[in-house]
Amino acid sequence: MSEALAEAQAAMDEGEVPIGCVIVHEGKIVGRGHNRRETDNDPTAHAEIDCPARGREAIGELEIAGLRALYVTLEPCPMCAGAIVQARIPTLVYGCDDPKAGAARTLYRICEDARLNHVVEVATGMRGEESAELLKEFFRRQRALGKK
Repeated sequence: MSEALAEAQAAMDEGEVPIGCVIVHEGKIVGRGHNRRETDNDPTAHAEIDCPARGREAIGELEIAGLRALYVTLEPCPMCAGAIVQARIPTLVYGCDDPKAGAARTLYRICEDARLNHVVEVATGMRGEESAELLKEFFRRQRALGKK
């Protein structure tokens, strides 16, 4: 989770909402990502979308077989939770809950829904306070600049 937090900090340094992600294959980080919505002018440029794609490139497999865990600082939204299920990632570990858009545990439980084609093991709260503090700091700065 330390590496995911470093990615979140990189996002904040770029003026992006500080959400970071890493993906692990056979005990090694093979993909990293952070939010790039503003930079790429793309509403789908979330950390959890970018990171598995980089992992797939690193290991050269379409199914992303062998990827064991995705670590992200904020609970995934419905789009990202769906992508995690479709990528068949076995384990999701996230830092803090997202009370407005959380789709792993807070508002929805997409990752654990047995009606879907894959069920993801979900673990929460790993370095959650640090993850939440980065987000709070980012939005404090945005409000100080008069941004919503």
